Amino acid sequence: MSYPHQISSRAQYDIAYKTSIEHPEAFWDTVAKNFTWRKKWDKVLDWNFTEPKVTWFGGAKLNITENCLDRHLIANANTPALIWESNDTEEHHRILTYKELHFKVCQFSNVLKNNGVKKGDRVCIYMGMVPELAIAVLACARIGAVHSVIFGGFSAQSIADRLQDAHAEFIITCDGAFRGAKAIALKEVIDDALIACPFVKRTIVLTRTRQPVSMIKGRDVWWEDEVKKVETQGNPDCKAEEMDAEDPLFILYTSGSTGKPKGVVHTCAGYMVWANYTFINTFNYRPGEVFFCTADIGWITGHSYIVYGPLSAGGTSLMFEGIPTFPNAGRFWDIIDKYQVNILYTAPTAIRSLMSFGLGPLQGKSLESLRVLGTVGEPINEEAWHWYNENIGKKKCPIVDTWWQTETGGVMISNMADITPGIPSVASLPMPGILPVIMDEKGEEITTPEASGNLCIKQPWPGIIRTTYGDHERCRTTYFTAYPNLYFTGDGATRDAIGNYRITGRVDDVLNVSGHRIGTAEVENAINMHAGVIESAVVGFPHDIKGQGIYAYVIYAEGAHDHNLVRQDILQTVSRLIGAIAKPDTIQFVSGLPKTRSGKIMRRILRKIAEGETQNLGDTTTLLDPGVVEEILQGKGK
Repeated sequence: MSYPHQISSRAQYDIAYKTSIEHPEAFWDTVAKNFTWRKKWDKVLDWNFTEPKVTWFGGAKLNITENCLDRHLIANANTPALIWESNDTEEHHRILTYKELHFKVCQFSNVLKNNGVKKGDRVCIYMGMVPELAIAVLACARIGAVHSVIFGGFSAQSIADRLQDAHAEFIITCDGAFRGAKAIALKEVIDDALIACPFVKRTIVLTRTRQPVSMIKGRDVWWEDEVKKVETQGNPDCKAEEMDAEDPLFILYTSGSTGKPKGVVHTCAGYMVWANYTFINTFNYRPGEVFFCTADIGWITGHSYIVYGPLSAGGTSLMFEGIPTFPNAGRFWDIIDKYQVNILYTAPTAIRSLMSFGLGPLQGKSLESLRVLGTVGEPINEEAWHWYNENIGKKKCPIVDTWWQTETGGVMISNMADITPGIPSVASLPMPGILPVIMDEKGEEITTPEASGNLCIKQPWPGIIRTTYGDHERCRTTYFTAYPNLYFTGDGATRDAIGNYRITGRVDDVLNVSGHRIGTAEVENAINMHAGVIESAVVGFPHDIKGQGIYAYVIYAEGAHDHNLVRQDILQTVSRLIGAIAKPDTIQFVSGLPKTRSGKIMRRILRKIAEGETQNLGDTTTLLDPGVVEEILQGKGK
């Protein structure tokens, strides 16, 4: 059995791709007919990249949860929708069928309504990886509230920034979360964030770790108590709110090249179609298969390929609370055998980390159920690709090396499992609907078959970002002004003679650390908040596990006798202001930074030094003080 819009051969891919580029409206009209709509669209696509303004399925009415839940209740009511594996190997796992998940989503939708949440309200969700996180996301979508999930590793300050930007008056959180051997105090972090957010009306708290928490009368309520109130009211059903195709579905904050995180907005119809289409076709998903995406729902990967993609396809999605090395480095392999996982989708960072433990953790593991492997978050290096292929896939599972972004909503460039060939460390061919172009530094398209430059996209796809919340001008300047009438990805790429694309990394001031985008300006702002820091500059450098590490050059006030202690203080400051994921791997104290006479920091030079380059640093004669470079070179490693 397959899906109506599923590609089954290379020849079919070629036809689908050609049609999608030459006749996009006809192509997506056909795909979209496979979903449940309250009202059909008046026009498939209306767009310009100047404003920018993109409308998909204009005039259509729908609710995404009817496509993720209700439409599966007739034929697949007892099919597992979510499988949950606890952090603790001794704790009983949970399986929610489509019928059970639908019931719980309706139930919690009524909890939200009882607590004053209405269509269009922004709801911040800050939870561990428990089934209730997926339930909360879907319940927001069901009643038309805009969910904004924040990854559990962010600090109180980062949460406050996001709450203020979205003016989110409602929060859903847990008392705490389990992650490996640690219990993380989520409610405590929320309490710290709310000091700066007095506009928050309600915080709904799920019991998970049973650690002591502060509950403020009139603001804080327990999830379980609110569910009991709904149960006493009788009928738990909750009719899905009718949404316009272009109504916001969610806001997801991502780092940019300025210090302020930007709220990427995705809308109901286009995002649904794109998440579903890319899920089914990238992984060649077959009904009944168990799909294991190891991402956190706090990131776009979890949104698209734990929740909306698999559930809209009636698939079985496995979500894992813990980390791949707890209680030992065989945890992923145990989970795969326990649930007979068919498709594994994980990050190169996780693969490299597990590689470092050798083959011991694989002893006694079958992994025979695996049919497809995938990677996400950053380009995978060849060594990790071959290890993954040989030891996990046993050379019989295609590896889909997916390139995409928070802003794109779903996979953009990737080989398709068993359809198009996979090449180690090469993202390969664009998905139907995606027209990539490579631009040179002069802003001109490189039209030769082989090319190297900045990656842009020429026409819209259903999952394209619509705006940055509350600041459309920022959306325009970030993505649509560097190259007029094109979407600029911020990544560099090469193209070979037969059209395969290889992503070479960020070309703007954004780092890709363990698959997570972190703006250099955001880290610099946090470092500069530390008392004693005069100025800092942050760049990326190659890291064996993370792919890219964070290297900080710091000018510190005179009188610091113990640089090691100051380093720890700076790390603590960054962790407090952003989160542990943004802590620099290396901090080098310097007396000055290489600047042009106009005051611009020459990050190109700092990047080369961080990478270990000492000779070919380029022309330094234009610097205000060329001697600074030699001093930095002499101080490296001290």
